[in-house]
Amino acid sequence: MTTPSTLTLSLADETATAQLMADLALLISAGDTITLTGDLGAGKTAAARALIRYIAGDETLEVPSPTFTLLQTYDLAAVQVLHADLYRLGDPLELEEIGLSPLPDGVVSLIEWPDRAAGLLPADRIDLALGHVPALGPDARTATFTGHGRGAAVVTRLARLRDFLESAGESAARRERMPGDASTRSYARLYRDGDSRILMNAPRRPDGAPVYGGKSYSAAVHLAEDVRPFVAMAGGLRAAGLSAPAIRHADLSAGFLVTEDLGREIFVTGTPPAPIPERYEAATDLLAALHQRALPPTLPLASQPDYAIPRFDIDAMLIEVGLMPEWYLPDRGAPSDAALRAEFDAMWRALLARPALATTTWMLRDYHSPNLIWLPQRQGTDRVGVIDFQDTVLGPPAYDLVSLLQDARVDVPEALEIALLTRYVKTRRAADAAFDAAGFAESYAIMSAQRNTRLLGTFARLNRRDGKPHYLLHQPRIWTYLGRALAHPELAAFRDWYAAHVPAPA
Repeated sequence: MTTPSTLTLSLADETATAQLMADLALLISAGDTITLTGDLGAGKTAAARALIRYIAGDETLEVPSPTFTLLQTYDLAAVQVLHADLYRLGDPLELEEIGLSPLPDGVVSLIEWPDRAAGLLPADRIDLALGHVPALGPDARTATFTGHGRGAAVVTRLARLRDFLESAGESAARRERMPGDASTRSYARLYRDGDSRILMNAPRRPDGAPVYGGKSYSAAVHLAEDVRPFVAMAGGLRAAGLSAPAIRHADLSAGFLVTEDLGREIFVTGTPPAPIPERYEAATDLLAALHQRALPPTLPLASQPDYAIPRFDIDAMLIEVGLMPEWYLPDRGAPSDAALRAEFDAMWRALLARPALATTTWMLRDYHSPNLIWLPQRQGTDRVGVIDFQDTVLGPPAYDLVSLLQDARVDVPEALEIALLTRYVKTRRAADAAFDAAGFAESYAIMSAQRNTRLLGTFARLNRRDGKPHYLLHQPRIWTYLGRALAHPELAAFRDWYAAHVPAPA
């Protein structure tokens, strides 16, 4: 049994309460339960309101007390939140009538007066007790967190986060939630003194059980499992002249960073989003310039051993594409037996051994619109801000161009893709007459097939394993990009195999 974890804090006013609840919201996830106790007027509803508004990203959101309705539901973009007040509950058995016994899966539950549900609360939860502190002022409160089961780790991490923000000089900063990504990381903007910075919460966490030769999926395919790669690559990219965010403050062991805020200007416009050609051109030019350089395979990391950038080897690429028969085919009701998998692996192993993939560079891996920020006040390729690079490996230069021009979340017209691919090749040939354009085109097609095959499986896994069905919306687009890749003459056998065995998305 996990030992409960306790944290007690003094709060000067409602602003301090809002900051605390924003910090807690950064660390919790769907399925977590938080109870709130305290005398009448102790601030239970105010604390719940602050947390709901932070998750909603709306400081003006109407969040009434559920004293009379017993239950309020908020269908927010990030997660569904239930806010219950059990003060008027006559019998714990009534919880079933209002939909709180058992608690729904995949929601964040905030429960005031939890003593009315004695014995029916989940073992994994966070209890928050609020109390008045008249000696410190009429609005002062104490907040005592007690984490039970899985909640104990959250309370322990909350204490570490509060210490980190204090040491970084950010305790008084206003917090603003930022959208997350497909990982377990979470982010907030910190506003103070007319400036903003980014807070990253990245706890060390492997992606999956150790089923790939004794390694988790993330370790087997060289995905970052802590913040060290991000910090090392940020320094390396800045040293190479790229616009990566500066690291302002770091706790490498806990996985907390405060970084420079590169802003909000993105590379797409409209609904549905479409590429802004000028910005995609600059992003293409950045890759062409970067790939001409001799880049170091290891990078310094302050007060740590040097960071060795892993190689994107064939085994890693095979495990990635293996997500398609492992997750996508079953999701589509298609056969995926051992014989089919062996045939699939053999085809891919032979393809990934082709000479066209021999040249390597820094492969940033997720070099596409969600991870690029436009910096119009800068010049040339410095206008391209790069914010996601912790999974960088040594791999084929074509991969990042595929990531950009076959954006999984944006329809990139084929004419624009061809124009920018041609722009990249011309730039490389202008700098090096020996640049192998045909070999690069072959590598581009192979990396496109590899990446888009992996994404079909990844998004099916995010749906089935992680409860994130919205990623399935991107599968038809990925299928279109995959079709472009399989049109290359060197992938004719793959085109036939996929036609026979891989059904299109629904």
